[in-house]
Amino acid sequence: MPTVDLDRFNSRRSTVYGQRGIVATSQPLASQAGITVLQRGGNAFDAAVATAAALNVVEPTSTGLGGDVFALYRTADDDVGAMRSCGGAPAAATRERVREAVAAEAGVDHADATMPERGAHTVTVPGTARGWELTVERFGRLSMEEVLAPAIRYATEGYPVTEVVAAQWRHGEELFADEHAREAYLPGGRAPTVGERVRLPDLGRSLRRVADEGADVVYEGDIAERIVTEVRAKGGLLAADDLASFEPELLDPVSTTYNGAEVYELPPNNQGLVVLEALNIAGVRDAARHPLHSPERVHEFAEATKLAFHDGHHYITDPDYEEIPPLGSMEYARRRARELDGEGLADASFGVPGARAEDADTVLLCVADDEGNVVSYINSRFAGFGSGLVAGDTGIALQNRGASFSLDADHPNRLAPGKRPFHTLIPGLARFGDDDWAAFGVMGGYMQPQGHVQVISNLVDYDLSLQAALDEPRWRYREDDTLALEERVADGIAPKLVRKGHDVRTLPASQFGGAQIVRNEEGILSGATEPRKDGLAVGY
Repeated sequence: MPTVDLDRFNSRRSTVYGQRGIVATSQPLASQAGITVLQRGGNAFDAAVATAAALNVVEPTSTGLGGDVFALYRTADDDVGAMRSCGGAPAAATRERVREAVAAEAGVDHADATMPERGAHTVTVPGTARGWELTVERFGRLSMEEVLAPAIRYATEGYPVTEVVAAQWRHGEELFADEHAREAYLPGGRAPTVGERVRLPDLGRSLRRVADEGADVVYEGDIAERIVTEVRAKGGLLAADDLASFEPELLDPVSTTYNGAEVYELPPNNQGLVVLEALNIAGVRDAARHPLHSPERVHEFAEATKLAFHDGHHYITDPDYEEIPPLGSMEYARRRARELDGEGLADASFGVPGARAEDADTVLLCVADDEGNVVSYINSRFAGFGSGLVAGDTGIALQNRGASFSLDADHPNRLAPGKRPFHTLIPGLARFGDDDWAAFGVMGGYMQPQGHVQVISNLVDYDLSLQAALDEPRWRYREDDTLALEERVADGIAPKLVRKGHDVRTLPASQFGGAQIVRNEEGILSGATEPRKDGLAVGY
């Protein structure tokens, strides 16, 4: 196989156009799965689930039945809505009980115990299967059997592994300890190499069960039993009732208007309010008055983002447990923007303490059809391969989203029985005109809201094409108060940002997210994909 350098890519991409449908995602075979479902009579919602399921197989490092799923959408009937399908902590998971268990396992004092990054105590109830089923049954036209068929075929017949996925897969060699986990995801005892053909038969059988019997098999059937058995055997507290009682939700998104574009995000427990606050502050300060490739533009948007992160990561949690201020309102943004009258913020720390959410792994896909449906759909297990637990012989790797909880009794995101954790996942939706809608998103932990802000600004403020908006070099503010730039950022910008008080560093391209976008502009369908991933935008 040829040598692959994931930090250097010179290929030119164009915005993709289609007449009947567009699918954009991070893996070409998954994009093809969505197009196949559209061609067989499905709509954008059917194709979104088909693509997500295919990604479970062809990009198994980042997503799967053991994780959560969220959506933002505009339907052909002009309804704008959201889906949240994420479970909470086990009913038995009190802070004291988890603290005691973690302290014993780690061999530390009770007072020093913190939420672990991996393992059984980080497993929250997975929302994916019932989220997929709700999407298809409520909004789609096909059956689950038809929608999951491409993913099942990839899992059982095999597929060649792509470049970025192969690099991510190597993490499993250290993470997976149990033999059944290694058998499921380390064929031949190692991670697959670029272009190597892989089969995931255990996962294929589980997907087939969901297709034939419905999502209940994951929550109330024998697959549910194996999930509970796996977690409890490793010392976790998940119970059968935790799975059986889970239901996904349909809810209203939150939104703001930025320079004429209406931008929609998920409400808490997700970090969508961070995007809205950052855009509002940037709008108040007219950050886009500066040229696209200028240090002043990066500075203004980075400072707006700092404030939004500081507020969002302090307040955002499960709204059933805490009241959350109106972070997305213009009044709030105007008050906060006054704090940026100087060169910058001396202290704007952010992040959920100990959450390790800065660089999480995720898949996001976008679909549009000729009926007017546009869908942004995001699926994740949090960190790569999640908790490290695979449920018996099911091939289902379980998420570690519970790592975002805090054992600090005073923290808004403190652990509580049944509570949903702070969630980084945010699909995006935007309306640029009366009949001009886009579904978009940028994957990657705390890069997600920063990516949303940059992509929206690229489109709205600088009139870039869809693909050009994703190709633009990116920046990201980090938990350690550094401002990271891609290597491709224009010469001369970094030192000028240092003069403005930023601690500047350069990071690999893989640290700047994975964006996807589709658009229906008065019936003209278009799409673009992330150049930093293996992805593909496909139209027909």
